[in-house]
Amino acid sequence: MPDGVSVTAAAALPETAATVWSNVVMTGGLSSGQVLLIHGGGSGIGTHAIQVGRALGADVAVTAGSRSKLERCRELGAQTLINYREQDFTDVLNSEYPGANVILDIMGGSYLERNINSLAENGHLTIIGLQGGATAEVNLGALLFKRGSIHVTNLRRRPETGPGSKAEIISELRSNLWPRIADGSVAPVVSAEVPVTDVAEAYELLDSADSVGKVLLTIRET
Repeated sequence: MPDGVSVTAAAALPETAATVWSNVVMTGGLSSGQVLLIHGGGSGIGTHAIQVGRALGADVAVTAGSRSKLERCRELGAQTLINYREQDFTDVLNSEYPGANVILDIMGGSYLERNINSLAENGHLTIIGLQGGATAEVNLGALLFKRGSIHVTNLRRRPETGPGSKAEIISELRSNLWPRIADGSVAPVVSAEVPVTDVAEAYELLDSADSVGKVLLTIRET
């Protein structure tokens, strides 16, 4: 566990932190002065990625579906707030920046064309979810023009050791992210703690517009 967090809060970290760091930093190469676009800014992954991006000195843009979630994203450090129900994220992003250097995407197929159009030159699109479908037509000309790259990754199917492994990611977290958690520049965002006996309520909360960050199931000994 990193210093400065409770056992409960630390439970919100491992998979989230490993997913964000491996995709945004190890694969995407995000660095100071670049632009990070995060889809689903109010999720557990999104709220963590906002803080990591800001801690690294990047500008952060997010999409979310409600004003309350976007306001929470602002509080966490996001500078460009896009309501995907009312705005086209490509238009908003490209009006403020020359594209995004790294895009962290949970939608997949339905966002692919607009994500490519949102990339900066030499930009990296990292797809970690397929909520918008698993298939889409790729405009290779647009990708070629920007010298862009698309990475589709997951965490659970990685090998335990070796290059690109879970062990390599955890080593990176301990060296580079845990100190930022200990000094408070990155923190777990927990929307609610729900007893494991009320798991149906926890799922309903995750689906609601009120939830920002992680919902934790807690177990209490009696």
